[in-house]
Amino acid sequence: MHRTIFTTPVINSLLRAGSLAFLKLKGWKIDGSLPPGQTKCVLIAAPHTSNWDLPYTLMVAFALRLTPYWMGKSQIFRWPFGGLMRWLGGISVNREQSTNLVAASAEALLAADGPVQLIVPPEGTRSKTRYWKTGFYWIAHTAQVPIVMAYMDYPRKLSGLGPVFKPSGDIDADMLAIKAFYAQFKGKNWQQFDHQ
Repeated sequence: MHRTIFTTPVINSLLRAGSLAFLKLKGWKIDGSLPPGQTKCVLIAAPHTSNWDLPYTLMVAFALRLTPYWMGKSQIFRWPFGGLMRWLGGISVNREQSTNLVAASAEALLAADGPVQLIVPPEGTRSKTRYWKTGFYWIAHTAQVPIVMAYMDYPRKLSGLGPVFKPSGDIDADMLAIKAFYAQFKGKNWQQFDHQ
């Protein structure tokens, strides 16, 4: 995986201190941690309902000492912001040619020579959506890595890492269990988020 803001010495330490200070100032509480030795996983990022989710997610990642990568539509990786987006951990995805996205993402996870937490918003969009996309599930299942259920609850100003979930291959049963966990959280524009 390419170098990011999270793996750049000195800058990483400064931004972690700044993130902790900003989150404390705004009244946010951070909870949870990766299990010891869990270097590779898929992080569900939910609920995803606002542009504010990205900066808050990055700050929480600094606070929890994560090394996250995230997937974004290819348009945001164009000049002049492409280099910055990649440095922030972004991986460009062409949604018009994403038929092999699961396999490519799983392969990248397995090939990475260091800790990688791949952040995938299950809704796939900030717009109101009724059904979750299942790419995050199949990436984890294909790579044989666990899913860590990350959350952000704006009304309670609470964010962090929830339980570790190991995909069984029975996606219907597993998705019911995953969505049951997320039923307690509300995004910034919570009316756009549907747990079904």
